[in-house]
Amino acid sequence: MTDRVVVTGIGLVTPIGSDRKSTWASLLEGQSGIDYISLFDAEGFTSRIAAEVDGFDAAALLGRKEAKRLDRFAQFACVAALEALDDAGIDMATEDADRVGVLIGSGVGGIISITEQHNILNQKGPKRVSPFLIPMMLGDMASGQVSMMTGAKGPNFSTVSACATGADSIGEALEMIRRGRADVVIAGGTEAAICEIGVAGFNSCMALSTRNDDPQAASRPFDSGRDGFVLGEGAGVVILESVEHAEKRGATVLAELAGYGASSDSHHVTQPHPEGEGAARAMKWALGDAGLQPEDVVYINAHGTSTPMNDKFETIAMKRMFGDHAYNLAISSTKSMTGHLLGAAGGIEAAFSVLAVNEGAIPPTINLEDPDPDCDLNYTPNRAVKQEVEVAMSNVFGFGGHNSSLVFKSFQQ
Repeated sequence: MTDRVVVTGIGLVTPIGSDRKSTWASLLEGQSGIDYISLFDAEGFTSRIAAEVDGFDAAALLGRKEAKRLDRFAQFACVAALEALDDAGIDMATEDADRVGVLIGSGVGGIISITEQHNILNQKGPKRVSPFLIPMMLGDMASGQVSMMTGAKGPNFSTVSACATGADSIGEALEMIRRGRADVVIAGGTEAAICEIGVAGFNSCMALSTRNDDPQAASRPFDSGRDGFVLGEGAGVVILESVEHAEKRGATVLAELAGYGASSDSHHVTQPHPEGEGAARAMKWALGDAGLQPEDVVYINAHGTSTPMNDKFETIAMKRMFGDHAYNLAISSTKSMTGHLLGAAGGIEAAFSVLAVNEGAIPPTINLEDPDPDCDLNYTPNRAVKQEVEVAMSNVFGFGGHNSSLVFKSFQQ
């Protein structure tokens, strides 16, 4: 059993970078990863823009044979996990594999493989459907494939809580280590849903931005001109360790994962609670779990989807939770640059929060030109800010009323 869990490695595959270093640099420079969809012909779609992972070559990174048997969401997870392990300096050949767990979730799973194979079924008949379809489409296969690729033999499963998936995966990994079930957990979220049915479905529920004439300005959280989120893809994976395990092997600690809170709005299948009640509870429980006070929080990586309701109601939730201190917080929505990665959002945004603590920098919210009067907090408009961050919070909320908050703090021995 342990009371303290630390982050020792980060792996990122995002629309603004192929790894941790390039993604963080792009984030601080305020670069947008949003452009016209190239993964399929989007002519005739209401929204024709997305945040794709540009130039991703799974065969070069994982090997042609291995990559061919993986859906894109699992490919992202494997690449990010391998980077995270390398970043942490963990050599699985010398680890007790039974004490290394994997918990990587996806909100949608292998939707690209399902779409492709359904087309083959209709065009060529059932005997031409790939024998790899089922393992490629299953949502747990990111975790399963990472386990097989790395040799991790501890607990291995997948959470699914829509856009809160990545954060819940990391939060449950925290609890797994606290319970003494693992010394190390490879945790995070991954998603690849930029395909015909994915974009059409989100268009039909009027969730996506239709600012097709200016893609890089389309994701504009907390701005009066916001009209929906931009679909993104990628993966964010962190290495969590008990502090005892990290210190024993002389690891470099990036931050401490101090608290986790999860709640349900119990309100509506897609809309957040208008009074921010559930989101505020998740934040409160995360801070309580960390043994911290609201005034200790310096930075919040907000869910900030760029939808009219989310940004307004999340602002209400932060005010409800933090009171007057809400106006002292540095807040940003990195979705303004990465788009919304659905189940991977909590993974990459947890990593961004860790880096804010470790690097002493607040990423910006780009495209914030005409602030919504209902969104009157400090969202770090358009330019990154150098600032010491002792405590950072990452918030993610998902369809179904899921709310998750993670609290990271600078590591003190």
